[in-house]
Amino acid sequence: MSALEKSNIKRVRRRDLQHAVLSTIKMAGFLSVGLLAPNVLPAMKKLGILPKPRSKEYISSSASKLAKRGLLKFDQGKYNLTAEGERLLRRWELEDCKITKPKKWDKKWRVIVFDIPEKKAKIRRQISYLFKQSGLYRLQDSVWVYPYNCEEIIGLLKTDFGVGRDVLYMIVDELENDKRLRQEFGLLS
Repeated sequence: MSALEKSNIKRVRRRDLQHAVLSTIKMAGFLSVGLLAPNVLPAMKKLGILPKPRSKEYISSSASKLAKRGLLKFDQGKYNLTAEGERLLRRWELEDCKITKPKKWDKKWRVIVFDIPEKKAKIRRQISYLFKQSGLYRLQDSVWVYPYNCEEIIGLLKTDFGVGRDVLYMIVDELENDKRLRQEFGLLS
């Protein structure tokens, strides 16, 4: 295995471990250092996130690094999720989110248009990436289309990224020359 492959596997495992630690803390509201291992270790081992030996050490190290990054706060022997930690966890959850497709298409297009200022260019790139990951189709740089209801996810994006006024969600009955889109989404009858 090449060095690049090994590096990628290591990075993915680290992200999965950080995701598991943040998710556990979010569900519990806080996480005591003493409670961390018994509750989290078996699940992480099953997922293949942790190697068997030294797993408690890996979790403690990951929690400590997350605290240094400002994603967790350590107070009186307990880790608590910070607002920044919640935002990151929510973004990871959005990245993994897939929009459910109903059995039958309602023949309406969902069009998402955004005009995010240049000072928020990083957020604009992140939103475009999330749209692509979720299966939306890019019509133009800031215009995306999807054939199914995705209003809930768009609402979460607006809230999490603070771009509520910059993103517009439309339900459109008809689009000119939509044959290409119907073909892209497998909706040709």
